[in-house]
Amino acid sequence: MLSAGLMAFAPNEAPRIVRNDSFQRGEVMQYKVHYGLINAAEATIEVSDDLHKVNDRPCYKATVTGRTTGSFDMFLKVRDTWRSYIDTTSILPQRFFRNIEENNYRKRETVDFDHYKNMVAVESHKKNKNDVKHASFKVPDNVQDLVSGFYFLRTLDYSNRRVGEQIKVQGFFDDEVFDMTVKYMGRQNVETKAGVIRAIRLTPRMPKNKLFRGEDAISVYLSDDRNKIPVLFEAEMFVGSVKIDMYKCSGLKNKLALVAKNN
Repeated sequence: MLSAGLMAFAPNEAPRIVRNDSFQRGEVMQYKVHYGLINAAEATIEVSDDLHKVNDRPCYKATVTGRTTGSFDMFLKVRDTWRSYIDTTSILPQRFFRNIEENNYRKRETVDFDHYKNMVAVESHKKNKNDVKHASFKVPDNVQDLVSGFYFLRTLDYSNRRVGEQIKVQGFFDDEVFDMTVKYMGRQNVETKAGVIRAIRLTPRMPKNKLFRGEDAISVYLSDDRNKIPVLFEAEMFVGSVKIDMYKCSGLKNKLALVAKNN
C-alpha cells in the first residue's frame, strides 16, 4: 500500500531541481546569419510569455526559428522551427518539436519525454502528411534535446572552470542518444551588431552529421553575465563558414555584459 501511494505521487515530482537565474518568460534574441560576406538568413530565439503544461508539468516554451532572406532565399529556401517545452524546475524537456522546410525537403517531428521511465516517444512525418512513423527509444537520466540543452548550459556556473574542461550532457536527436559534450574555452570580448560583449566561449561536440566539419566545428559565445545568452555562433561547415550574430535582444532577466566604449 505504501509503495502504491508513493507511485501515485511520483509523476508530480521533478526528476531534479536546477536553479535558474539566467532566463525568464518573454526573453527574445534576434540574429543575422552570415554565409561568408552574404547576409543569408535571420533567426530568433524566444521564450513565450506564458507557461505551458506538458505531462502535468509547468514548462517554458522555447522556440528557435530560422529563415533564409534576400538572394540566398532564391536558391536555398529555409523555413525551420525548433521548439522545446522545458520543465521550469528541472530544465529538462517534456516535449520537443521541429518543423523543417528546406527547399523540397520536409520533416515534422514531435518527441515526448518520459523522464520517470527514461523513454521517449517519437512521431514523425515526411513529405506526405499521411506517412506517419511512430517509435519509442530508451534514454538515459536527464536527457536533453538540442534546444533545452542550450538553456541548461545557461544555468551553469562558469566562474571556476578551467580552459579545456568538458561539460558532459546527454542528448537525444534524430532517434539517437549522443554525448552532447561541451568544452569550456575561456573568456573574451566579442563584437556583435548589438555592441561589444564580454563572453564565455564554448565548443559543443556535435553528433556526426552532413553539415558541420568535425566535432569542434561550432563555437558558441554566451554573455559573461547572469543571463548567459548566446550572442554569437561561429560554425565551420562543409559548404563554408557561417556566423550568427545577435543584433537585438529584449526581456532579459539581468543586465547584459556590454563593454563600455573608450572615449
